[in-house]
Amino acid sequence: MQNAAASSISSLVKSDSSLSTYFLSQFESLTPWKIILGLLFGCLVGLIIAFVYKRCYRGVLYSPTFAMTLMMLTLITTPVVMCIKSDIALSMGMVGALSIVRFRTAVKDPMDTAYMFWALTMGILLGAELYVHALAVVLGISVILMIMTFVKFRNPNAYLLVVHYDDYAESEITQLLRRTVKQRKLRSKTVTRAGAEMTVEVRLDSKQDLVSAVLNIEGVHDATLVACQTEAGA
Repeated sequence: MQNAAASSISSLVKSDSSLSTYFLSQFESLTPWKIILGLLFGCLVGLIIAFVYKRCYRGVLYSPTFAMTLMMLTLITTPVVMCIKSDIALSMGMVGALSIVRFRTAVKDPMDTAYMFWALTMGILLGAELYVHALAVVLGISVILMIMTFVKFRNPNAYLLVVHYDDYAESEITQLLRRTVKQRKLRSKTVTRAGAEMTVEVRLDSKQDLVSAVLNIEGVHDATLVACQTEAGA
């Protein structure tokens, strides 16, 4: 009985020692401090990217969810790269696993794709523990985007002017647009027995009140001015 008890105690000690060795080996290359530091930098960098996205966004409907997604991409990529950077077998398995994953979310604006790659790149840099490089890159790209947005924002904004009118008022509407709008392009025109509808892309200063001027024309029933993005159709 004493031998059996001694052997059981010895096995417990050995198992406890093996568990301790196993857990200690897990933190040889990746300590909890490194994980916390990486996540803190990832949160900071992700907030910068989300802030730049909000400030530089020039679309019609801003999506706070996408800004939060950019931050989460940075936070998620950072620990993944930390885990696989020191293990070749694990990195190859991760590449194989990701190769069969299909993302079916449609990206409407090409700039959104650029922001996603930006967030992923920051996560890779932070996961490789290149914290100074990551901060330099995120600040540099932020400054460049701010400058590009400021230069582009100085150009007149693009709008769609939709006018419902009687046929005889078309010439006066055209003359008004020639006098007040330097950049304009006819997008569509529909004529029915009840009247006509014309859609014109115009670029205006925000101080101009084109709708009121169009409504003052006799024969115009209503006029609508809608903000739009026309990078693809310019």
